[in-house]
Amino acid sequence: MRVPFWKRLRRLPWSEVATTSVAFVLALIIGAILMIVSDSDVRTKFSYFLGRPGDALAASADKVGGAYSALLAGSLGGYGPITETTAQAAPLICAGLGVGLAFRAGLFNIGGQGQAIVGSILAAWVGFALHLPPVIHLLLAILAGVVGGTVWGGIVGWLKAKAGAHEVIVTIMLNYIAAGMLAFLLTTTAFQRPGRTDPISPEVDWNATLPRLTGGRLHLGFLLAIAAAVLVWWILERSTIGYAIKAVGANPNAAATAGMSVASTTMITMAVAGALAGLAGALAALAPSSNGYAVPLSIGLVGSVGFDAITVALLGRARPLGTVLAGLLFGALHAGGLSMQSLAGTPLTLTTVLQALIVLFVAAPALVRTVAPFLKTRGLRDKGADKVVPTSGALT
Repeated sequence: MRVPFWKRLRRLPWSEVATTSVAFVLALIIGAILMIVSDSDVRTKFSYFLGRPGDALAASADKVGGAYSALLAGSLGGYGPITETTAQAAPLICAGLGVGLAFRAGLFNIGGQGQAIVGSILAAWVGFALHLPPVIHLLLAILAGVVGGTVWGGIVGWLKAKAGAHEVIVTIMLNYIAAGMLAFLLTTTAFQRPGRTDPISPEVDWNATLPRLTGGRLHLGFLLAIAAAVLVWWILERSTIGYAIKAVGANPNAAATAGMSVASTTMITMAVAGALAGLAGALAALAPSSNGYAVPLSIGLVGSVGFDAITVALLGRARPLGTVLAGLLFGALHAGGLSMQSLAGTPLTLTTVLQALIVLFVAAPALVRTVAPFLKTRGLRDKGADKVVPTSGALT
């Protein structure tokens, strides 16, 4: 029997939507306070607030309004900024999907950074070391990045399943190994650009660079990120392994009693999570820059995408659609942060503070409901905001 549309709307997690929205507003309010407090000119006008309150209020409004207007203009103020947002969001979405998938299995994958680094190493090497025909070259470079992430994540799953190693400790250590390996490789003749002594690789061939779909920064990588989200949704909702992942994440003992292999599920989950993070690294290594060519491999190429992915997965409630939206949000913050700095004179680090505040409030729904009591009203019941927290001992 077909379920009426209005009933399907009522089944949506409106409590989580409301809590996330209020968390975002609270983060913006605190960010505004930080702008006012950190600006010396605004503070000066508050020194005579009782005499002329209008000066302080006007200066505060100009400061906050200018900063947030610049943030909005730099991320959504036209076709160019929107494409920049998609370019920034693509690797965040892929890595966030990897972290979120591990969450659903009760695993805390802190190793997205290392998996992305290994993925970028292999993708970039295929991109500049091999000279293949178009399409084949790009596909092989992307595949190399995915395979690299799969192996790096699979090591974690194997160690946890076979040796009982703690995935948090193992992933953190593998992050250091991946970063050190990248730093070493960039000093070797195989990876260092000829004629240079600094740690930078040759340029990726044009054939291995992700093609732009239109003008601006919109490229094939964003569509790959959306396709990855659809694939993760299908795995979780339509496949047998997805059912096992959710069962193991809910209660590994009960899943084992029901005949599911917790060890196999753990290894598969971490391998797939690593593949998604490796794809994020490949997108970072192969994405076109402003001049149309991919940015050469360097120590800071992937940035902090693996660690940002944890916040993206938390904000997205470890669900594919939520991760895509959270990735777009953080991509917008990254894209608009430069405009805040150049147009409004606001430190770029404020965008990092906003991200941290958003995650802080999202991870503490009880705090949000205390600040916003209307969320406690009937019809906005919490439907398990803590479900993204691993349950198989990842935090103990």
